[in-house]
This record gives sequence, structure tokens and C-alpha cells, in this order.
Amino acid sequence: MIINVARKELKSVFASPMGWVILSLLMFAFGTQYLNGVNDYFAVMSGAMRPAERTGVTQFVGQSVYGLASFIMLFAVPLLSMRLISEERRSQTLPFLFSAPLSLTEIVVGKFLGLVAFLGILIVFIGAMLSTLNIWSDIDFGFLIANSLGLLLMVSSFSALGIYFSSLTQQPVIAAILTFVALFALMMLDRFFFWRPGQYSWQFIADTSLSVI
Repeated sequence: MIINVARKELKSVFASPMGWVILSLLMFAFGTQYLNGVNDYFAVMSGAMRPAERTGVTQFVGQSVYGLASFIMLFAVPLLSMRLISEERRSQTLPFLFSAPLSLTEIVVGKFLGLVAFLGILIVFIGAMLSTLNIWSDIDFGFLIANSLGLLLMVSSFSALGIYFSSLTQQPVIAAILTFVALFALMMLDRFFFWRPGQYSWQFIADTSLSVI
């Protein structure tokens, strides 16, 4: 039953223009970042740099692409998750869904898996795109697998939070705004309270505040 709900949600995403627009824009952004990363790699590594100071192409290009992906998901996930439950409540189709032989857990998990499957398409695209570096260089596939898994876990947590806020209101726009604010606050907390060896968290906050001022 969970698979059926997830399949229905995945089909509904592709049935709407927003799903295709978001998918195409994100793929274009990731592809552009990939090409810029490759160009920057050749520009930096071809300069006067000692071999010991050079960085592998996988880390150089992959770090920029995965960094952009984690930032873009901050905006993409609220737009995709805002309608999962709030749209059902606004269109008054939620009672029909509850009348089906499904538990509340199966409904929520199914919608969650449908959204994660859609976002997983983007992660597979990123991994396949970066794997093309292996055509002309030896790349670190462990780096790609680890970052792809980390990105999948991140978008899964983002999706779970988006579904939660989508269940609190009948307006998808309000759900998207609440999700974005919550995710942005969590990312800021992660930045300010990130602990580095030899440096206390309050010291890092003070240094960051001074740099902003």
C-alpha cells in the first residue's frame, strides 16, 4: 500500500508543470556548475602550483556541485512538499484518502517516499554526471557515493520537515514559507554552532559576526 501511495505521488509530480520545471532548472544549474568546475580545475591546476598542493579532480569538481545541490534543495524541497497534504485538505479530498484501507502512517510514509524518489532522480543525475570525469581521469568513486548518500539523507530530512508543515495548514504557499524558514534556521544553526578542532563554538560565532559586520 505504501508503494502505491508513493507511485501515485511520483506520478502527480510529473503530471504537474511545476515538477518538470523544477527538474529541468535544477539539472541545468547542476550541469552549468559541473562545466564551470571542470574549467576552473584546469585553470587552477595548470598554474604555478607544486604537485603536492594539487587537488584531485573528483574533490575539486564534486565539492562545488554537491555544495550547490545542498543549497538549492533549500528552495526546491519546500516548493515540492508544500502541496503533499495541504492541497488534499484545501481540495477536500483528504477524507476520501482516509476512507481508503490505509493507515495514517502508510499515507504519510507513501507521500514521503514519493517525494524522496523524485529528488533521488536528481541525485542519480549528479552522480552520473560526475562519473563522466572517469573518461579522462581516475576519479574517487567512494567520494561520489558518500556525498550522494549524504545528499539523499539531507533531502530526506528536508522532505520530512516539509510534509510536517504541509499537514499544519490548508494553504500550500504558507507551508512552503514555513518549511523554508525552518530549514534556513537549521542551516544557520549548523553554521554558527559548527565546532572545529581547537576552536570553541562561541569563538566561531564571534568571528562570524565580526566578518558579517
